[in-house]
Amino acid sequence: MSKSNCLTTAQAASMAGLFWPGRAKWKLPKIVKVGAWLAVAAGGAVAAAGALEQGEQLTSSTTPPKRAQLITSGPYAHSRHPIYVGLLVAGSGFALLRRRIEPLIAFGSLATVLHRKVDAEENALVARFGKGYKKYTKRTPRMFGPY
Repeated sequence: MSKSNCLTTAQAASMAGLFWPGRAKWKLPKIVKVGAWLAVAAGGAVAAAGALEQGEQLTSSTTPPKRAQLITSGPYAHSRHPIYVGLLVAGSGFALLRRRIEPLIAFGSLATVLHRKVDAEENALVARFGKGYKKYTKRTPRMFGPY
């Protein structure tokens, strides 16, 4: 199995872990619940916007498809990996709402996998788009903010 396939499988397993079955183990204050639901909605919207901007070239692989173009507009003007940002924001809210340790562990696993996936993707994007991608990285955060 290729590194890309391993990372994609690990991502899917981590995301599935967010749905670990069982009853909630603790209560959350209402403000925390509202914030968590807002994270789920906002993260989902960011991930969807990134996926829509990719259009037909969207792939789960860390290597861009042969016909792929470098996208630097829309959500990609603000983050080099908006889909992953959205998954992390939504996943954090969802894991918190589950009120169990297993989804929180799965979220930690997801964050680790996506960090490794970003590293692999960026190497592939530099190899594919060269100076154009390097120039893009200088003006656009990897995930969000200065990061």
